Order: sequence, then C-alpha cells, then structure tokens
Amino acid sequence: MSTNKIAVAGLIGGIVAFFLGWLVYGMLLTDFFKANGGGATGVDRAPEEMVMWAMIVGHLAFGLLVAIIFGRWASISTPATGAKAGAVLGFLVGLTALIDYGVTNISNLTGVLVNAVVLAVITAIMGAAVAWWLGRD
Repeated sequence: MSTNKIAVAGLIGGIVAFFLGWLVYGMLLTDFFKANGGGATGVDRAPEEMVMWAMIVGHLAFGLLVAIIFGRWASISTPATGAKAGAVLGFLVGLTALIDYGVTNISNLTGVLVNAVVLAVITAIMGAAVAWWLGRD
C-alpha cells in the first residue's frame, strides 16, 4: 500500500479521534472522569491552559499508528474489519493505563477500566474510517 494512502488514512484517523475525544471526554464524560480521578490534585488543565498543538500531534500520531498497522502489516481495508481491529487495539492501549494506576494516584480503577472501554469505542470508529480510506480503489 502506498505511503501517501497510509498518510492520508492516518490524518483521517487522527481527525476522527480528536473530535470524538473532544465529544466523549470533553463533553459527555467529563464529570465521570473527574469523579473517578483518584486523589491527585492539579492534574487537569483548565480549558484555556490546554496545549492544543500537543493534543493535535498526539491524535495524529495515534491515527498514523493505526493506519500503518492496518495498511502495512494487517491488510485491513474494510470498515467492519477496521472497527473490530480498532476496538481491540483501543481496549488494549486503554488497559496500559493500569501501569499508571499501579504507580500513581491519578485515577481510580473504575476510571481506568471505563477509559479502556471508551478508548475501544473511539478507536473502533477511527479504525472504521482508516480502513474505509485504505480500501478505496
């Protein structure tokens, strides 16, 4: 698969992840994650203190990671397969927060596990979009 096609798929994936993250974490589940944040204080940035370039680059990197996995190694090119693979990938990436749970007080276990499920859903949608682009002729 061409590098350009993978790059565009990564851009699409990053944009999808960014906006879904804003919707889910920034709007729908903000209060839930604040209530399940553990005892650490001063962790969340105020909206006006957010570092947007870092959020954008991080989402684009995640989109590119999924696009490279799908396009170079797994040959995933249908939205249904992309959604399934994305869900698994997102859930496993989300579970890596158990490492932080084990050594910090940033989140409680409920927050970590719900985050893994939320990330699975977001990455499933992102994976479907990435695979859709990769499957285009």
